[in-house]
Amino acid sequence: MSDAPRRPTMALTSVTVGAPDAPALAGFYGRLLDWPVVAEEADWAQVRPPDGVAGPTVNVEHEAHWRAPVWPSEPGAQHATMHLDIRVDDLDVAEAWATSLGARRDAVQPQPDVVVMRDPVGHPFCFFLD
Repeated sequence: MSDAPRRPTMALTSVTVGAPDAPALAGFYGRLLDWPVVAEEADWAQVRPPDGVAGPTVNVEHEAHWRAPVWPSEPGAQHATMHLDIRVDDLDVAEAWATSLGARRDAVQPQPDVVVMRDPVGHPFCFFLD
């Protein structure tokens, strides 16, 4: 007989990122992914996959003392605690699309089949080939 507790049923439903302007960053990810922004308040917004598309929601919450993360990490600097990985069918097309929306290519590109980008407030995110 085990004394370990029973594991409950779990499902990952969302990822939450901080930003100085939650609705603006949610709008960026909505346009980037072609997903609707389904909730928007001054300090919180949510982007949800359209019907038939798998994936967690992207929640964006206001951070009053926002500092863009440094990646790769550096001692004493704000570091990225997470990033989004986005599967694409063409890295060049995805980079051009993201750049047109306000993202930028990161200076550090550690893999030839991945493109590291920064969203408009500095979060890193990665495009990778399927």
